[in-house]
Amino acid sequence: MAIPESRTRQRLAEEAARIILEEGVRDYGLAKRKAADHLGMTGRPELPTNTEVETALLERNRLFADPESRLEYADRLRAAALVMERLEHLEPRLVGPLLLGILEPQPVINLHGFAETVEEVIIDLGERGIHCRSGERHYRGGSTGIRAPFLSFRGPEGLDIELTVFPQDGIRQAPPSPVDGRPMSRLNLAGVRALLKEAEAALDQTAQ
Repeated sequence: MAIPESRTRQRLAEEAARIILEEGVRDYGLAKRKAADHLGMTGRPELPTNTEVETALLERNRLFADPESRLEYADRLRAAALVMERLEHLEPRLVGPLLLGILEPQPVINLHGFAETVEEVIIDLGERGIHCRSGERHYRGGSTGIRAPFLSFRGPEGLDIELTVFPQDGIRQAPPSPVDGRPMSRLNLAGVRALLKEAEAALDQTAQ
């Protein structure tokens, strides 16, 4: 008997989530194609949406949560808060997997910051003894999309930081999410501290 299309999409989403979390694949499209190949469904099924894959990611993260992963999550949030404190003049916002509670195998803290120019941020980091690499990120939206520079550097506990720099008025409107095209979820320093407090409380309950 043929497997219902909805179940096929679910299996593909679950396998794509496993690939993202275990193999460190960050591109949802690539993860879905690899999932179809692993399950022997190449060229046959309709692939799940990015939103379906993200839902599977969150569910897998919940099912496989253990004290060690919860501790790791709190440690990463603590590192994110520390970086955001040091860059408070850029009004940083936490974005990406860590904000959702997803622990990537290759930990990266994704931040948005706001300044008149990316050059002034590079100079500021250099004066603090932080050397960074630069690149450009492309977001969907409008006729040509949105392009924004990003800086990569090493943060606390050896974690990699990716700071995307937007114009100062960019704080009013988040760019489209690569997952569903809606404005990206962003969390300020106060929000990250609150999230960390919740994570630490969960750890205390586990230890009791």
